[in-house]
Amino acid sequence: MTSRRSVVRQLTLAALAAPLAPSLVAGAGRPFMPARRKVQQLRITILSTMLADSGLGEWGFAALVEVDGRRLLFDTGAHDDVVSRNARDLRLALDTVPEVILSHNHGDHTVGLVPLRRELAATRADALGRAHVAEGIFAPRRREGEPADLNAMNRFRPLYEATGGVFVVHKQAGELLPGVWLTGPVPRRYPERNWGGAAAGRLETKVEIGGRLVEDTVPDDMSMIFDTEQGLVVLTGCGHAGVVNTIEHARAVVRPAPVHALIGGIHLFNASEQTLAWTEDQLRGFGVRHLIGAHCTGVEVVYRFRQSLGLDRSRCVVGAVGQVFDLASGIRAGAIAR
Repeated sequence: MTSRRSVVRQLTLAALAAPLAPSLVAGAGRPFMPARRKVQQLRITILSTMLADSGLGEWGFAALVEVDGRRLLFDTGAHDDVVSRNARDLRLALDTVPEVILSHNHGDHTVGLVPLRRELAATRADALGRAHVAEGIFAPRRREGEPADLNAMNRFRPLYEATGGVFVVHKQAGELLPGVWLTGPVPRRYPERNWGGAAAGRLETKVEIGGRLVEDTVPDDMSMIFDTEQGLVVLTGCGHAGVVNTIEHARAVVRPAPVHALIGGIHLFNASEQTLAWTEDQLRGFGVRHLIGAHCTGVEVVYRFRQSLGLDRSRCVVGAVGQVFDLASGIRAGAIAR
């Protein structure tokens, strides 16, 4: 029987020989070769967010990524079964998805991980068998004076590994597939405080680093970047690192291209007027051409950005379950989100 210690290891010799070796090298902190080719085909389908044209809405996020013949799941939603039920409703099979990316440790992005893995592995042993996370996702979260670790990932971790699943920890940005990048932990050049306020108690929770409790700025926040001929496509879970910090990091490590599309949650629903004004100025400078503002972005924020970025209803919409962004044809919004 495999020992827990061997399962916990982030990198093994066998893993280095696996098909997705570049992602595992990221966990070891080795440098990456620059991207050699750009993404040709990309389709992102939202499986979890609050608004639903069909299926179930929830305070959470998940999306199916289909890119150049490969399939990945980005986040797993806030409930055991919502992503699974929505995928079935949309007639999207998830048992052929071997990789999952978790944007950060919060439960509204991670609760579905273990139930999905168990369900899909009954059909295919490799389904969701590898989970990509950023460094810091397993750091204990506590309240001052309370010993309990509130980081749900440290409850999910042994359950996921018991199914044979392997976590791959990314310490830095790197190329997962040709033209497909993970940001790893995002440098905080600007003081964007895009966290807190979504759940009771979260503001009082601190992260333990080096034996000390410090403010939890969600250092493990990670996004996906797709390098296309049209520009960069940025997929975020909550964008707790700050949407501007994330895009600037992407432009530094991938290439300084315009942002063809920004998709996902960017946690601005409770932002101040000053923050929104600054953010929209930066996004305008990045040349954002398509925007799907899902999850924690904020409905009014999406409408504001539609006007301030000079977009229209076909290129800037509130995110909804079943909504699709296709690199070739743009946004398929459905009826309710427009």
